[in-house]
Amino acid sequence: MAKTINTPDAVVRIEKSGNRFNAWDSDGNKRTSEITTGARKKAFNGDYLLGRFTNKASNFYWRKWDGGEWAKPVADSPSVDVPTDHAEVLNFIHSSYSLKPTGLMMTELKWKYLVRSAVRGKNIMMTGPAGCGKTMAAKALVNSLDRADFYFNLGATQDPRGTLIGNTHFEKNKGTYFSESLFVKAIQTPGAVILLDELSRAHPDAWNILMTVLDYGQRYLRLDEADNQATIKVADGVTFVATANIGNEYTSTRVMDKALMDRFTIVEMDVLNEEDENNLLNYMFPNVDSTLLGNVAKIATLTRTESSSDSARITSGISTRTTVELAGLLFDGFSLEEAAEVSIYPQYDNTGGVDSERTFVKQIVQKFCDDGSSDDLFNEDEMAEASDSDNN
Repeated sequence: MAKTINTPDAVVRIEKSGNRFNAWDSDGNKRTSEITTGARKKAFNGDYLLGRFTNKASNFYWRKWDGGEWAKPVADSPSVDVPTDHAEVLNFIHSSYSLKPTGLMMTELKWKYLVRSAVRGKNIMMTGPAGCGKTMAAKALVNSLDRADFYFNLGATQDPRGTLIGNTHFEKNKGTYFSESLFVKAIQTPGAVILLDELSRAHPDAWNILMTVLDYGQRYLRLDEADNQATIKVADGVTFVATANIGNEYTSTRVMDKALMDRFTIVEMDVLNEEDENNLLNYMFPNVDSTLLGNVAKIATLTRTESSSDSARITSGISTRTTVELAGLLFDGFSLEEAAEVSIYPQYDNTGGVDSERTFVKQIVQKFCDDGSSDDLFNEDEMAEASDSDNN
């Protein structure tokens, strides 16, 4: 029997922009968000194309493609030409909603405000609860404008000076020399978008270094505090986008310096309501039963409504990051009860036994499991009331 040759329905070439590896298909469409960073980086370093294939479960996946006519050169990568004339800028901003990816649940007003801030060269701070899509929104902005971008996770930085400025090294053949950081290169790249992730978790030393960089009247980085040391000017058009968790509930974050906060335009991400959460999960996991995904959205909504009430029995609601993980487990064949056991319950304190937060959340989840337990926890009126409160 002749072997069937499986051909891809799309082929992309990987091109590097800043420290991002972008994927472009043969029609000039950007497919970066569809492919993992690791796969894109390997394809770029290996100088090969990636093809999109469909498996027996009708799911898409990307892998190396060397075949025939599909391996044709990709057209020149298009970029979004951001105008400078005021009338054209207005038109660009107010027609930019079409650039927002479908998977990003963000209102049209806030998306336009985000784009406007980037176009006008503002420092942008994305705020909101953990798992609400701050980093996703920042990366979506970068993809939409197609500008060189650089990513720095300041929450994981152990050496702020080394990360943002550089380090002094010694080698026998070279002696003592200074090696500048990637951040120094980034701020000298005209038009670059620099993502400062988890700024609220950064060490205060990082904040001090960033003060002059982010100040519109200064915009420079000094490599050393000694007199007559070189200063690096921030290039024209560079935009800084930071993400931050702000609030008393985030115990691992720091109280941010007011002077640093004043250097940013704030874009607050919304917590999704039940309808938006359901739409997002169905968009991301079209092969999972929609009723199951609807139950995940209801569980999340109930926990968020409860955590924000005056007599809350839990301190925080389930994040969108957790609901996406739940849906992913459902896609991989776990039951709702099993998925909740490993992804939801560990987030809640078990102290207090039957009166604990974990027990309360378990009862919520059980309401939507097949065994029908805890049916007396919420009646239909309470469910409707919770949904109405969330939507308002």
